[in-house]
Amino acid sequence: MILVTGATGLVGSYLLHELLKADEPVRAILHNPASLSHTRKIFAGLGADAEALIKRVEWVEGDVLDYFSLSDAMKGVQKVYHCAAIVSFDPRDRELMMKINVDGTANVVNAALEAGIGKLCHISSIASLGRTENSNIIDEKSQFRTNAYNSKYSLSKYAGEREVWRGTAEGLNAVIVNPSVILGYSDTDKGSTKMFSVIRQNALFYGKGINGFVDVRDVVRAMTGLMESNIRNERFVVSAGDFTYREVFTLIARGFGKSDPKIALPDFLLNVTWRLEWLRSKLTGARPLITRETARTSKGSFYYSSKKLHCTLNFEYTPIEKTISRTCRLISEDIKNSR
Repeated sequence: MILVTGATGLVGSYLLHELLKADEPVRAILHNPASLSHTRKIFAGLGADAEALIKRVEWVEGDVLDYFSLSDAMKGVQKVYHCAAIVSFDPRDRELMMKINVDGTANVVNAALEAGIGKLCHISSIASLGRTENSNIIDEKSQFRTNAYNSKYSLSKYAGEREVWRGTAEGLNAVIVNPSVILGYSDTDKGSTKMFSVIRQNALFYGKGINGFVDVRDVVRAMTGLMESNIRNERFVVSAGDFTYREVFTLIARGFGKSDPKIALPDFLLNVTWRLEWLRSKLTGARPLITRETARTSKGSFYYSSKKLHCTLNFEYTPIEKTISRTCRLISEDIKNSR
């Protein structure tokens, strides 16, 4: 039996599809039944019979902050995929993000140790590897250093990863994946999907920075490949390549039939924008489209090496152009069908 936390999130939903396609017995922790609509949408986007797949999963009520629900869920389980996490750069989410990403991971690790789980896969992030203003190529050996380029999200993923390493020191077999910015079809306005939504509505501006990007389906393939291998107690960067935001924004704009973004946001305008968004958020309660942390990241240039994964699993990535084209097409179909 395989247990998945965060099963209705972006990575978790694609992972469920992959495991079910391989006829694996799957148990998934369900915190909010309403989130199943997200998983159904992703299954349908993958061309699957969503309801039939949903019924093949053994759904159990639980929460990563509830240790006893995790302990019960892990009975009879051989492998655990820990996908539950909060990805946010909104200051209002910081306290809950630290609880879920750090305390929740500690609970998963402790429950896995108690249950004698065979192997755990933890989804971390390139954010946990640390960033500096003038970064060299960042890989699995990079050391996290606190600085202005590391967000509260980065700190939460770094601390969560330390809980997994603590577990390995206590006898847990684990692998950690550190994906870059994950791209893929989803019906929510969170994470990278929000980027697609914003660019579809206004593709005039672009950030001056560089970052790593990867298809969500490649992240899942890396996870399952590592779990099926004899590799343990190692981490792997999962990134298809480094691209300028202009390149990515242009591909998204073209995917929606929009004009290419032509104006690089100057630093002063970026700083004004996040402050105005902060004020708008305070006055209306709406989520800010850009925060101080995302503004800082959008003008930084960060380079990542996923050579280790390629050499270990002979891993090849989906071209980002193909990923973005597919995502834009599915989002456009959703919009058309909702009219």
